[in-house]
Amino acid sequence: MSGILVIPARFNGPARSANGGFTAGSVAERLPDGGGQPGRPVQVTLRRPPPLETEMAVVHRDGTTALVYRDDTVAEATAVDLDLPPVEEVCADVAADAMLRYPGLARHPFPTCFACGPARAEGDGLRIFPGPVGGDRGFVASLWVPRAADAESSDLVDAVQRCGIATTWAALDCVGGWSEDLEGRPCVLGRMTARVDALPVVGEPHVVVGRHLGAEGRKSFTASTLYDADGRVVGTARHTWIQVDPAAFNAG
Repeated sequence: MSGILVIPARFNGPARSANGGFTAGSVAERLPDGGGQPGRPVQVTLRRPPPLETEMAVVHRDGTTALVYRDDTVAEATAVDLDLPPVEEVCADVAADAMLRYPGLARHPFPTCFACGPARAEGDGLRIFPGPVGGDRGFVASLWVPRAADAESSDLVDAVQRCGIATTWAALDCVGGWSEDLEGRPCVLGRMTARVDALPVVGEPHVVVGRHLGAEGRKSFTASTLYDADGRVVGTARHTWIQVDPAAFNAG
């Protein structure tokens, strides 16, 4: 064991468990030898719903880094050598327009989700609201302007305040899911592979896009990319989603 991780309640996805992307990013940045650093792809598999406000052991073993609660593995991360081509970019005006058609505003399986929950107050969650671009339900986009509350105190780089790795993974998470039919086919994150090239700058507009890649039984496959104000790739990801009953994740 090399440490303890506690995910605060603020970073929930479903009501009773942590946001999958935030959890995955938290594990990724704890890989030894530069894991989770800019430009290095990391794959994280979630084995069970990540608990909130709970001490989990960070364990390095056989080239992986795992989160362990009691005797159960919650998540496992490993650096990988995979090509993660970006999802095509749209301009900020198109992304802002797509947000008006965000299906989660009317019906959301996890309305308090840190990344995409419409029940989160302004300045609390990320409030990334991916809506379809044009008539393509499988291609979604959202504008996102990171706030100071989205950055940790240690994220001052060259006097510029930036979000951390975990928040960047969270921003790349749900946008992929909303390229799937999350209202009719609720899903949670099962696996995420991401490469972070830079950290998002607080106060600058970003565009995040998601693309549906296919489905197989209860699994869905999606991709996402985060762009900065100058159209540069901040990070890009691939996801595997598992269809679930939301009540099992939201009930007290």
